[in-house]
Amino acid sequence: MIALRHVSLQRGTQALLEGADLTLHAGHKAGIVGPNGAGKSSLFKLLLGELAPDRGEVEMSGGQRIAHMAQEVEALDRPIVDYVLDGDRELRETEAALASAREAHDAHREAELHGAIEALDGYSAPARAAQLLVGLGFGQADLVRPLSAFSGGWRMRVNLARTLFMPSDLLLLDEPTNHLDLDALLWLEQWLIRYPGTLLLISHDRDFLDAVCDHIVHFDRRMLALYRGNYSTFERTRAEKLALQQAEAAKQQARREEIERFVARFRAKATKARQAQSRLKMLERMGDIAVAHADSPFHFSLPAADKTSHPLLVLDEARLGYRDEAGEAKVQLDQVKVTLLPGQRIGLLGPNGAGKSTLIKSLTGELPLLAGRRIPGEHLAIGYFAQHQLEGLDLAATPFMHVQRLSPAASEQAIRNFLGGFGFQGDDAFGEVGRFSGGEKARLALALVAWQKPNLLLLDEPTNHLDLEMREALTEALAAFEGTVIIVSHDRHLLRATVDEFWRVADHRVEPFDGDLDDYRAWLKARLEGERREARADKAEEAPREDRKAARRAAAELREKLRPLKKQRDRAEQAMEKVQAELAAVEEALGEAELYTDTARKAQLTATLARQGELKSRLDDLEAEWLSAEEALESAELQAPSA
Repeated sequence: MIALRHVSLQRGTQALLEGADLTLHAGHKAGIVGPNGAGKSSLFKLLLGELAPDRGEVEMSGGQRIAHMAQEVEALDRPIVDYVLDGDRELRETEAALASAREAHDAHREAELHGAIEALDGYSAPARAAQLLVGLGFGQADLVRPLSAFSGGWRMRVNLARTLFMPSDLLLLDEPTNHLDLDALLWLEQWLIRYPGTLLLISHDRDFLDAVCDHIVHFDRRMLALYRGNYSTFERTRAEKLALQQAEAAKQQARREEIERFVARFRAKATKARQAQSRLKMLERMGDIAVAHADSPFHFSLPAADKTSHPLLVLDEARLGYRDEAGEAKVQLDQVKVTLLPGQRIGLLGPNGAGKSTLIKSLTGELPLLAGRRIPGEHLAIGYFAQHQLEGLDLAATPFMHVQRLSPAASEQAIRNFLGGFGFQGDDAFGEVGRFSGGEKARLALALVAWQKPNLLLLDEPTNHLDLEMREALTEALAAFEGTVIIVSHDRHLLRATVDEFWRVADHRVEPFDGDLDDYRAWLKARLEGERREARADKAEEAPREDRKAARRAAAELREKLRPLKKQRDRAEQAMEKVQAELAAVEEALGEAELYTDTARKAQLTATLARQGELKSRLDDLEAEWLSAEEALESAELQAPSA
C-alpha cells in the first residue's frame, strides 16, 4: 500500500502540494496526470525517499522492491544485453559468488548458489533480457553492441528495458513512451497490462493510459484526486464535476458547439475509406472530450496559407537516404512516387528505422534526394516540426522575440494574443527560452510553425514533451487545419482524429495502407510471424544432413507439445474478434450525441458506458492471454530442431 497523509511539498518558491491525501493499494495501475510543472516527477521522488515532505507523512508497505528509470544513462562499453541483466542486482551478486566458489573449488557452496540462481529464475535471465530489448525495437545483432554505440533515444530504450527487467513490486515509469515508435509502444502496452505489481505511470498519451491504467491520480490545484477507471472514464467524471460549477457550464457548452460545427463540416465530405470513417467516429466523440478540458490554458488554431498549388509537392521516382563520409549512398527508400494534393491528411506507419523521418526530411528539401526529382508547387509553404528543431531555438531570446523576428511589422498585442493560445500568457511571453522545459520549448516551436501559415504541415513526433492538455489542443487545431498534413506519431488518439489515410513505409517502399490502426496492428503481427517462419527455415537449411532424421523425430515430439499452446492462442484470438465486434457496436452507440444530452436516456448512457468498460477490460485480458500464449509458443518454437 502507498499512502500520502496531509502531505505538503514546496520546491523553491512554488507550492506543489498542500495537505494532499492519496491511498493506492497493491496491484493498482495508476496513471499520474496534470499539467507540466504540477509535481508529478516530485511525487516519484517522495516515494523513492529522494525528497521529504514539508508537512505530512508518506507511508509505504515494508519490503517493497521498487524499480524506476535512472535519469542519466552512462555511455558504457558493456553490451546492452549485459547492461539490462545488471538491473537484477541480486542475480549478479549471486553469479559473482558462484564464480568465487568455483575458483575456491568449494563444491558444496557451488551447489547452494546454483540453487539460489534457479530460485531467482537466473538461467532464463539472458533470454528474458533479450526479449525485452527485441520488444523495444532492437535487432538480435544489436544485443552484443556496446551501449556507447547508440544515440540518446536508443539508450533510453535500453534504460527502459533494464527497468522492466528489475524484479519489482512497485514500478515507477516517467514518460516511458517518449522515445518509442508506435510498434514498440504497442509492445510495451501489452507488457505493462500483464505486469503483476503496482504501477505508477506518468504519461501524456491518452490511449496508452486507457489501455494500461485502472486508476487515475490527478494533480488539481495542489491536491491529489484519485479516480477509479481509465483516462477516458476520468475525463467523463471530471467533465461532470466541472459542469456542476456554474462558471464552467457556459464555457463547456461553447467548446462542445465549436467541435460539433467542425464535425458537421467533415461528415459532409468524408470518404468511405476505413481510416476516414474511423476519424469520423473519433471526431464525433471529441465534443465530449473537449468539455473535460474546458479549463485548459491552451486553445489555438492553425491558419493555412491564403494561396495553394495543385499539386503542392511531387516526388518522382525518388531514391531517399543519406551519404556517408566517404560519399557512398545509403538508400532507405527507393522508387518513391508521391503526389501531395491540397487537403490531404496522411499518417505515416512503419517499423522503426524503415525511413519515416527520412521521407519527411526529403519532402521538406532538407535532405537532398539520392536520385529522382522533387517538384514543389508554385505556392508551396511548408511548416515543419521535428524534435531536433528545439535545439535550433535561440536560448537567449524570448517567445515574443522569436515571433517578432519572423514578422517585424506585427503589433505587440497581436503577438501576445497569439502566444497566449500556446500557454505563453502575460510575462511568460518574455521569459528566456534557455530556462524553459522541454514541453515549453516544444510549444514554442509549434507556435512558430503556426505563425507562418503553411499549406503543408510536416510533423515528426509533435507530441513528445507535451502534456495532455496541450496534446488535446493540438489535436483539435490539426483536425480543423484546412491545409495538407503528414504526421509521424506514436499518439494514436492524435492520428485517429487528424488523418484520413495512412501510408506504410516498409521494405524500402512507400505505399498506401488500406486500413486503420487496428488493421496496422494485425499487419504487424502477421509480419512478425512471417519473420519467425523465415528464421526457422534458415535454421533448417543450416542443419547437417546426417542430423535431419533425428531432428524430424524431435520436431514431431515438439509439435505435440506445442498443440495445447496453439489451441490456447487460437481460442483467445477467436474470443478477441467477438469482443472487438461487440465493442465496435457499443462505441458506435456512444457516438450518438443525443445520448449525452437527453436526460430521459441517462440510464441507457450509464449502462452503455458500463458495458464499454466491461468489454475493454475483457479485451485487455484476452490480449494478454493471447500474447502470453504467443510468446510461450515462440519460445518453444525457437528450440525446435531443424528438419
